Amino acid sequence: MADNKTIEERSRNMANIKCKDTKPENIVRKYLFKHGFRYRKNDKRYPGKPDIVLPKYHTVIFVNGCFWHMHNCSRGRMPLSNQNYWVPKIQRNIERDKNNIINLESMGWKVIVIWECELNNKIAEERLHKLCEEIKNKY
Repeated sequence: MADNKTIEERSRNMANIKCKDTKPENIVRKYLFKHGFRYRKNDKRYPGKPDIVLPKYHTVIFVNGCFWHMHNCSRGRMPLSNQNYWVPKIQRNIERDKNNIINLESMGWKVIVIWECELNNKIAEERLHKLCEEIKNKY
């Protein structure tokens, strides 16, 4: 199946994708801060540079995009065009995620993954409340 965008449009779209300080990350950070949690952002000292590090709770949080990390939801679909590029790229992301989680857990960190789709609708407040409970319970 062919791409429904021109090469220029697709290039422009891909160039606008950020790897940190994304909207889903900011939603989680604002919620945590509002509820009294203090954190570090994208700390390079830890495997995978977690989006949020809560040192007091020895917990890290990854806020993953459903497409880039292949979540099992409607957004986590493999593109039909250019599969020779996308399949290995996404598989590397998945493997890297697994390795980062294993390494962090072996260092004694609790790891929480929040998916982009969990923050886009009416379940967002519920998921964020549950996140706060997870952090406190793991502590």
